[in-house]
Amino acid sequence: MIRSIVFTEAGETQPIIVEKIPEILKNKIDFFWVDVVAEPDENCKNLFQGVFNFHSLAIDDALQETHVPKVDGWSTYLYMVLLTARKASQDSFEILTPELDVFLGSNYLVTYHKEAIASVDAIWALCLRDQRYMSKGPGFILYQISDEIVSNTMSVIEDAENLLDQIEDVIFTNPQPAILEQIFSVKRTLLGLRSFLLLQREIFNKLARGDFELIPDHDRVYFRDAYDHMVRVQEINESLRDLINSVLEIYLSVVNNRMNEIMKLLTIIATIFIPLSFFTGIYGMNFTFMPELQWRWGYFFFLGFIGLILIGMLIFFRRKQWI
Repeated sequence: MIRSIVFTEAGETQPIIVEKIPEILKNKIDFFWVDVVAEPDENCKNLFQGVFNFHSLAIDDALQETHVPKVDGWSTYLYMVLLTARKASQDSFEILTPELDVFLGSNYLVTYHKEAIASVDAIWALCLRDQRYMSKGPGFILYQISDEIVSNTMSVIEDAENLLDQIEDVIFTNPQPAILEQIFSVKRTLLGLRSFLLLQREIFNKLARGDFELIPDHDRVYFRDAYDHMVRVQEINESLRDLINSVLEIYLSVVNNRMNEIMKLLTIIATIFIPLSFFTGIYGMNFTFMPELQWRWGYFFFLGFIGLILIGMLIFFRRKQWI
């Protein structure tokens, strides 16, 4: 799907057809945004190379979708790779990071992605609803998309924080091995996010400090704001990694404590039966003239005797606060 909108010199935002893009591209007055979603590679090449004359290396980078966040400056445009973050499903904490490829020119913005991205759709709807966004130019729209990506990433990290709180509560009530699997799943996810947050933060830093002439001075402040938000997201991600280690230590402590309680109980039971086994072992020997063997009440006396030993040992353990 290829969709496009234009902000005309008359101050109106309206959809346009792809065939009119070369004409608008030449007049350099109207600003337009082209969004390419899940389009066949051949159609994308025809649009990127035939209409916009993008470099073949930049086109290949966009179509391959195997890159980390980066920004490249070409003669008349910027090429950027941004990664978004979203949960694969509500039932699991697997995180997907769809790639968004961006071409930014003086009077146009081209976005390309192989699946729907909520950040792009939200800003697209906003531009159609309120033309003031399109009136501020391509740099501002790019900032809006970037800020929406940062916000969505923040939501994913907040979900991770809430999940860790839930795991911590479950640890004290029912520390099952499945909890350990969840902890390591969240840890792997946050490690994966960390790898692209650092690179994406540097992209916004470059756009904010004036490394590229295509970003005018009045737009740099917006990317400085996006950079600050990304730094905040990264700091929260780092703090959650420390929190995961704490949760893991709590889990291991609770499990070890429970194991110690079990071993303590088994030790007490074994200790109680040591004297009982001693006496039963003596009277289990096959000697003919053992005392009390011919006594009528000997059996019941023996049961009472070992019962007293049992009660005495329980009282002793209780006073020592071992049970």
